[in-house]
Amino acid sequence: MEVVVAKSAGFCFGVKRAVDRVYEEVEKHSDQPIYTFGPIIHNEEVVCDLEEKGVQVIDSEEELKGLEKGIVVIRSHGVSRNIYELLNRPGIQVIDVTCPFVKKIHRIVDEQSKAGYRIVIIGNAKHPEVQGIIGWSNSEAFAVETDEDLDRLPFFEKEKVCIVSQTTFNYKKFQYFVEKISKKGYDINVLNTICNATHERQVEAKQIAGQVDGMIVIGGKHSSNTQKLFEICKKECYNTCYIQTVEDLDLSWGESLKKVGITAGASTPNKIIEEVQTKCQS
Repeated sequence: MEVVVAKSAGFCFGVKRAVDRVYEEVEKHSDQPIYTFGPIIHNEEVVCDLEEKGVQVIDSEEELKGLEKGIVVIRSHGVSRNIYELLNRPGIQVIDVTCPFVKKIHRIVDEQSKAGYRIVIIGNAKHPEVQGIIGWSNSEAFAVETDEDLDRLPFFEKEKVCIVSQTTFNYKKFQYFVEKISKKGYDINVLNTICNATHERQVEAKQIAGQVDGMIVIGGKHSSNTQKLFEICKKECYNTCYIQTVEDLDLSWGESLKKVGITAGASTPNKIIEEVQTKCQS
């Protein structure tokens, strides 16, 4: 079997930076409790490994309020302004590894909402990155992921609207929603904030999927960018499977395939990609 591995597969810059920093803190501060606000990345293997090293995951604002001391790592997804305010107290040391691309969106949303623009984020309202972005608007902000979301926007004609995107959103879907919003008669300011690494990963995945008999997409089941990759690949190659680790790969799936492509989400360690590649070639 010929195997083609996407060059862009695996950790993006923001995720690698965040994960590396947590491991550094573990090495430096074995005497202090270390927490991450939410799982550091959407990859169960990495999160479990960090838990074994004593890193605890905090999932709610209530848990944050209850902390008396320790190191709290803000992950690459970023958080709302309110979370920073909660953490700004004695005994708590904050390590902020928010992805610079996400930080940029926070600044845009803060500035544009102060300038009187209504904020629309093209993305999943339940995703932590989008929730964090919403928390930087100075007025009510709205997430749009479906046509129904679009129809519920409570704006008037000629109202000032600033459109941004979740960094890992599907570029074609972003274009689709921008086009639909532009027909509603608002005064719009569009800022494509999908990060370059995400766009390049999606373009390469589509290209490979169109040239192979089967496609393997590797990533955490809660990873938004991996889900988008799977959607893109599935359209190009019907025989596409979504796995988290090499254990999920059933080789009977690809017994009759001559050429298989592999891509992976931004939260997938290289070790897992290499294991899947080896199993395909064995």
